[in-house]
Order: sequence, then C-alpha cells, then structure tokens
Amino acid sequence: MKLIKIKRTTKKEKRFSNQMGILTAKVTYVKKTVLNIPIKTLHKYRETYYGEVKDCESCRLSA
Repeated sequence: MKLIKIKRTTKKEKRFSNQMGILTAKVTYVKKTVLNIPIKTLHKYRETYYGEVKDCESCRLSA
C-alpha cells in the first residue's frame, strides 16, 4: 500500500482575464496526498478554448 500519492482533479472555475473578461475554464489541480488527505498543491493549470494548456498564474480568480 502506497502512503504518498499524486492525484489530479479537474473542476470548473470562473476565471478573469483582462483581455477576455470572465470565463469558465476547466482547472486541473495536481496534489500530493498522504493516506488520501491532501497535503500540498504542486501545480494547477487550465485548458483554453483552443486546446492550449496554460498556467493559472496568467489569470486571477474573479471577485
């Protein structure tokens, strides 16, 4: 039995970009888990309308 695992989860979030305004994007989180308890988020990225994969640092959460 492995104690440490890497899990990927995808959920829809509302993001805001200065160029496009508010958009709903699929955001994928890569998390490290110990005994199925999430410990740390290693990376998060989103997919654009054109199929490109971008880092979530380029747009911020809408308020």
